[in-house]
Amino acid sequence: MGVVERDGAFVVARGEGPYIWDEDGNRYLDATGGLWFANVGHGRREIADAVAEQLATLAHYSNFGDLTAAPTVQLAQRLSELAPVPGSKIMFTSGGSDSVETAAKLARRYWVEQGRPEKTLLVGRRLAYHGMHVAGTALAGIPGNHDGYGELMPAARTVDWDRAAALSELIGEVGADRIAAFFCEPIIGAGGVYLPPEGYLTEVRKLCRDNDILFVADEVVTGFGRIGGSWFASTRFGLEPDLMTTAKGLTSGYVPMGAVFAAPRVAEPFFAGGVWFRHGYTYGGHAGAAAAALANLDILEREDLLDASKNLESLLHEHFSPLVEHRRVSEVRSGLGAVAAVQLADPSEGPAMVKALRAEGVSGRAAGQGALQISPSFVAGEEEIAAMAAAFARALG
Repeated sequence: MGVVERDGAFVVARGEGPYIWDEDGNRYLDATGGLWFANVGHGRREIADAVAEQLATLAHYSNFGDLTAAPTVQLAQRLSELAPVPGSKIMFTSGGSDSVETAAKLARRYWVEQGRPEKTLLVGRRLAYHGMHVAGTALAGIPGNHDGYGELMPAARTVDWDRAAALSELIGEVGADRIAAFFCEPIIGAGGVYLPPEGYLTEVRKLCRDNDILFVADEVVTGFGRIGGSWFASTRFGLEPDLMTTAKGLTSGYVPMGAVFAAPRVAEPFFAGGVWFRHGYTYGGHAGAAAAALANLDILEREDLLDASKNLESLLHEHFSPLVEHRRVSEVRSGLGAVAAVQLADPSEGPAMVKALRAEGVSGRAAGQGALQISPSFVAGEEEIAAMAAAFARALG
């Protein structure tokens, strides 16, 4: 806050496709896709018109109990058809942090309804980010996001992010009969863009299945095409999650919205047993947001942007991996999904590098410990990616 007070804010005035402009009219390549969310690019009039039409008809109404709106029902049905686990139920939220909080409560409540209330422990991974609410902060694997708040939630633990054996060791230590769920980002996002080691996701999924632990795929970043070629990372890797959290790419950021996917196994007690799940959000299933999501999904499908994302996977690797030779760079992480990171050898240079990138016409961000995040809109092509990589090279120099 003090730095912004001293230096002023970087005010973004408008966006179009893979570009943004500041209030002085300067154009920048948007390296981060807003904050991982601008999958279809900026300035899509089709989405704005869909929202305007819905707001003029019915902006929103409560979605508690039996209340809902037509576009919300339509979106829920459409998402269920796209779900990694057929027949999944959808609960809408206002964003990613809400989705994680909802999944945390659902996981614990599920075991209560199964007659196993002792299964309360929620497990996350080091370097992981699961939003900013109580559950997500308690599960945070990024020390800076967790420190300074005390114990926000009992029965929350983290394990090494890259060793399936670490989860196995925890199960041996505390017992599977105490663990409710394991939260897993298929690609670690805000912690620095870390790709899963070969076989890791398959191994931890099997551990959860074998030990009767709910597997929660946090796809707030990777969902809706970011993983490349598939709607979800869970689909690409065959994870069949018990719960899946989403947001960002659901509307491409045009209106805030999130959604939790509950596989039939988890949903069944709540639908079959007359259980009241006393949880929800005023703006959950917002009619205007649902209209935005439907228009966004239309664009993703009509323009084959999931295939475009898969193409970005190789383009980012091709154009950014050579930067590893620069003396200021210790590693380039790329090759899986429309994401990459240029890891600075000296993490303290992150803020200065963000400003250096702006001077070269790129809007970027330092995530984790000095990792320059790259997660462009799917509409970016080879020309934009090559220009972006060249700007990174100049800024590093």
